[in-house]
Amino acid sequence: MSADVIEKVITLNAPIARVWAAIADAERFGVWFGARFEGPFELGKRVRGRAVPTEVDDELAKCQREVEGMPFVCEVETVDEPHVFALRWNPRHEHATDLDEHPTTLVTFRLEEVDGGTQLSIRESGFEQFALTDRTAIRDRNANGWDIQAQLITAYLAREA
Repeated sequence: MSADVIEKVITLNAPIARVWAAIADAERFGVWFGARFEGPFELGKRVRGRAVPTEVDDELAKCQREVEGMPFVCEVETVDEPHVFALRWNPRHEHATDLDEHPTTLVTFRLEEVDGGTQLSIRESGFEQFALTDRTAIRDRNANGWDIQAQLITAYLAREA
């Protein structure tokens, strides 16, 4: 795997329509991910948000306390229901509200129906744009974050069954 990319693949015990709703609906996304958005996800639109603890796991919510309240902006780049949803964001906390002047990464969620549920592939790319001195730390932090987010969406879908 390239140092420019993070990939996480999980199988969720939920139909593709439920997984799609958990990802492509800003309010539902925020519940498991740990965010409050000021509006819906819409193709080509930017939406402001603020980091909050996840609502689905008290222990994992503790991991999110250091960024609680942090503002950020996402821009929805792809909506191909129910298979691909992608958004762009700035993973550097100090530049999280700036998508124009600083590098961003692209987070792509791919869904595929499989026996027993839905395979979810999460891919974040674009780390090569960051200064070499910061790149590894940003990528490693996000790789750890996607491991946690995989647990959170799994828990969210289990509780919403």
